[in-house]
Amino acid sequence: MRKHNFAFIDIETTGLNLLKHEIIEIGCVLTTSTLEVIEEFELKIKPEHIEDADPVALKVNHYNSDDWEKAYDLEEAMNIFSSKVTDCIMVGHNVAFDAGFLEHTLNKMQITNTMHYHKLDTISIAWAKLHNDPNLEHFSLRELCMRFDIKNERAHSALPDARATFELYKKLMNL
Repeated sequence: MRKHNFAFIDIETTGLNLLKHEIIEIGCVLTTSTLEVIEEFELKIKPEHIEDADPVALKVNHYNSDDWEKAYDLEEAMNIFSSKVTDCIMVGHNVAFDAGFLEHTLNKMQITNTMHYHKLDTISIAWAKLHNDPNLEHFSLRELCMRFDIKNERAHSALPDARATFELYKKLMNL
């Protein structure tokens, strides 16, 4: 695993059901295995079925049609994403959610998932290191950012959350 780059990834979706809802934003911080930033990127994706979106999800992730006017179509976005994260280890906060949506979408588009099969989850790392701390009730990205004084001024936007996850990972690994 030491020879692979990391892809700190966060996605925003139109809801929680991967069979019904869509990815509308991908944020990624690519780093070396020694955590040197290689690149950051954000992909806004035009929803194909906005009528199926959960209004609560759209409010939480700041969706408005004006900001998505110049968004990528799904196939183009997923091809760009796939080319940038080749052989990277995915790191996320609740990585199973994001990985599930990404894998489902890549399969639907018949695009190969080029990421390495290993994944790292900052919730799992935080739990392993902090589960005995009585001052920590939740392991949400928001609460852990507060705990470690990580600024995330645009929470529930893909790239800011990917950056916060990257900063959280560094803090957790130094405990």
